[in-house]
Amino acid sequence: MNSPPQPFTLTPGAADSPVLLHVPHGSRHIPHHVREGITLNDAALERELDHITDAHTAGLAAAAAKLAPVAPWRFVNNLSRLVVDPERFPDEREEMLAVGMGAVYTRTTHREPLRPPEDDPTPLLEAYFHPYAGAMTEAVEARIAAAGRAVIIDVHSYPTTPLPYELHGTGPRPPVCLGTDPFHTPPELLAAAETAFGDRFGHDGIGHDTPFAGTYVPLRHYGADRRVTALMIEIRRDTYMTEPGGPAGPGLDTLAEALAELVGSVTPR
Repeated sequence: MNSPPQPFTLTPGAADSPVLLHVPHGSRHIPHHVREGITLNDAALERELDHITDAHTAGLAAAAAKLAPVAPWRFVNNLSRLVVDPERFPDEREEMLAVGMGAVYTRTTHREPLRPPEDDPTPLLEAYFHPYAGAMTEAVEARIAAAGRAVIIDVHSYPTTPLPYELHGTGPRPPVCLGTDPFHTPPELLAAAETAFGDRFGHDGIGHDTPFAGTYVPLRHYGADRRVTALMIEIRRDTYMTEPGGPAGPGLDTLAEALAELVGSVTPR
């Protein structure tokens, strides 16, 4: 679990593409000094990473970018969400604080201790959360400057069986969940995703905002800038991999084709 060379990577796409594929939860990397603050032993930490990591999503985004008619840009988190979760609110607005999983987690997916609750999250927020948020904001603004708009497609996965940390785990768990925001997800973006994934998984296999809802938009733009549109793609893991934390299967190719079609449908040619 050595630290990668940099906390995140922005991979350029076509100069005029508005699309930014965002992969926030696909890494297992934890820097050594962060690992020291986690109370789990090594075996328990590996099991937790199996459950909490959106395995193979960076590879999915890369494959889709190669297939897309116009290459999207990709912003990939190279650190585990057990370092910081860049998609959480960093304050009391975050509902996942109720289960110890705000921007800096203190509990595991099974609601067991991960960090001492009295630990100050500020050093991790300053070292990792705020620089990540700043870089994502800049990436979005660069797409606006180049294309007049930014389309964030958030790439996630989720387990077939609910985990104890889930606040809304009792609802349907379709093969593909589309997470939306009332301000930032226009009907045409949602419809494009329904077509791309529905053609491959059946339209009954597509859900909206269940078991996870919403989508990521940088706070500078959130609820304020309609030039930024966004959609979350949550893929049930049994469609493409062995759970938990196992290898990818042939379903990953099908998902890459669907994601590439979605990218192409929202990108001018």
